[in-house]
Amino acid sequence: MPRRPNPTGKLMYADHPNFGCRCLKCAVLQLSVHVDTTPVQYRRGRARLNGVHHNRFGSVDMPHDSENKKTAYVWDKFVRGFHWLLLVCIGVSLISGYLLGATWLQLHYIAGTVAVTLVATRVLWGGLGPTYARFSSFITSTKTLRDHFDALRAGTASRHLGHNPLGALMVLALLASVLGLGLTGTIALGGIFKVGPLAFMTSFKVGSLVSYAHAFLATVLMWLIGAHIAGALFESFRTRENLPKSMVTGRKQIRVGDHAAPAKKAKPIMMTLVLIPLLGGTAYGLTNLASKPGLGVPAYPLNKTYAAECSECHIAYHPSLLSTVDWQNLMATLPNHFGEDASLDPATVSELTDWLTANASETADTKPAHVLSLTNPAKPFALTETKFWIATHQAVPAATFSRPPIFAKSNCAACHQDTATGRYLPTNIEIPRKPTS
Repeated sequence: MPRRPNPTGKLMYADHPNFGCRCLKCAVLQLSVHVDTTPVQYRRGRARLNGVHHNRFGSVDMPHDSENKKTAYVWDKFVRGFHWLLLVCIGVSLISGYLLGATWLQLHYIAGTVAVTLVATRVLWGGLGPTYARFSSFITSTKTLRDHFDALRAGTASRHLGHNPLGALMVLALLASVLGLGLTGTIALGGIFKVGPLAFMTSFKVGSLVSYAHAFLATVLMWLIGAHIAGALFESFRTRENLPKSMVTGRKQIRVGDHAAPAKKAKPIMMTLVLIPLLGGTAYGLTNLASKPGLGVPAYPLNKTYAAECSECHIAYHPSLLSTVDWQNLMATLPNHFGEDASLDPATVSELTDWLTANASETADTKPAHVLSLTNPAKPFALTETKFWIATHQAVPAATFSRPPIFAKSNCAACHQDTATGRYLPTNIEIPRKPTS
């Protein structure tokens, strides 16, 4: 390859006529500002310049003379444990949220809570942990991030002992996504199902809207996880080092030209003194908030007269499941109540009508009150004919509703343990098994 000197008397790669070439030989020369006359040797697809191996992406592999195997303890036990525990929690959250259905809401909630707790603890460790656990060791400016990205494209990016700038950006994005999912999930849980620390102040409308943001962030998180895995594999190939393995062992090879952060000592005692009261106080406060009645939760227990009269023929449905108009029409047509005469004396009819309309769906803010009150005009009093009921029960075989102890679609109490409250929480669903005899 021809060379020409520049006015300084030193051979500069930018002066080379093949500057910008992407071949392996030219990429090797691009690694250094000054190129001397040391012969470039090749072995198994790697170039060896000035006694140091370089791969085609421009990163240092290791000195060839001694094949140095010296390593550094980069990822401490806390960081490694956090990484793999967070992976488990996210996996459980995604599986329970996308594949297992609403009946696994409790598991989804627990996994999400643990994930948020892990992230909060990691944030503290990011200020009190050892060198490469600290955010100060890898959070950089936008200029440094752009320079690193440009160096990757040019094949001249050096190796970082900790997180490189792009890896640091991914770490922050993942942590922020998990925290965002925790917040939106708590709001959605409180608004839709009226449980959790924010149920006392969150309306069904707000919870429903925030649930879309929760689903969007879940999709973003899955894309980030995919990009994180792809980045780890690419960097492993680029640097000729098994990065997933280093997150298990905690050790990485020390090589010529590594970016190393200034050494910092961990402060585990300080971490403990801060973490224990912080987690304890947070848990105490959230538990107290969760014990407050949910916003718009319907009245309970049922009116004694209503429960006695209605339960003679079927279960006593909660008044929040029908609108005021529907209850008035139903009570006015008792002589022809689903094909039967359910007439009552005028005083009882008046008493029940007043109580039912006073606790109708307009007075409640639960999900059943909003979706089951949208009855089918052709069958205005049949909850099993609503669009929501049909959509949520379509996976249940028709034969299940006719076998004991269910017997009918209208027998909600057979599967929903909280039928009397009008809540119908997914966690309180249990389809009874078919009797063996």
